[in-house]
Amino acid sequence: MNQPMKARRGGPRVDLSRAVRDVGYEVIPFKKTADAVRAHVPRDVSLTVTASPAKGQDATIDLAERLAADGYTVTPHLSAQLVRDRVHLQDVVARCRAAGVRSVFVVGGDRTETPGPFPDALALLREVHDVGHGFTRIGVGGHPEGHPSVGPDVLLQALRAKAALATHITTQIVFDHEVILRWARDVKRQGIDLPVHVGVPGAVTRQKLLRVCGGLGIGESAKFLAKQQKMFWRFFVPGGYHPGRIIKGLVPHLGRDDNNLAGFHVFTFNDLEPTEQWRQRVGSLGG
Repeated sequence: MNQPMKARRGGPRVDLSRAVRDVGYEVIPFKKTADAVRAHVPRDVSLTVTASPAKGQDATIDLAERLAADGYTVTPHLSAQLVRDRVHLQDVVARCRAAGVRSVFVVGGDRTETPGPFPDALALLREVHDVGHGFTRIGVGGHPEGHPSVGPDVLLQALRAKAALATHITTQIVFDHEVILRWARDVKRQGIDLPVHVGVPGAVTRQKLLRVCGGLGIGESAKFLAKQQKMFWRFFVPGGYHPGRIIKGLVPHLGRDDNNLAGFHVFTFNDLEPTEQWRQRVGSLGG
């Protein structure tokens, strides 16, 4: 299992190499996801499985069970919008325990047409603790660029409340490492003292990345990239997006006292083969 890494003072190439080797991958529970993971992802790479209204919460747990049985360390998303009630949650927790899954990531999720008993991630987090979960790691989301429908003060208050019930934070996608760093420092100053894993896209095509970012409503940096051609081409190499620039900008700050940056979380969008090729290349060559 890849564990959060601390910065070393052995030079930026060594630090970058280690940071890339230690990333975890997020995958989407499609029909062929398990086969793609087995084909392209080593078992020492930790995995996170998303949840979506189209697939439902149980599809996430189904895939988590299969991957755990294959020897992967897996973290399923638990979505407040998709967990139907306390009984459903208890079943999900029991399935995770039986599969040896000891980590979950709790999200609010996209609004559905039939709202359930958990309006947001905090409500679900509280219920997770109330049912006696047994998880050793519980992650929650961070939003360095804010949220389109929630003010910054409310967002900070919510993060503080969730952090009290969690073990780590993973950020949404942000393309500007300076924005991430300022946010991480502010979170630390506000007394939220959890490890922060920075979410970055994997080695996906630029067309797919912009399409996905638009569909997910990802912050201002995606809009900026779409409008500014020079910036667009600086961030994208022929054939795909290169996550190294964001990581390089943050690696020197890992482990410093003014923030809790601990490592990186790769949103693969199921482009596993090119993402793993990138990780192997940068992890072995250090650049």
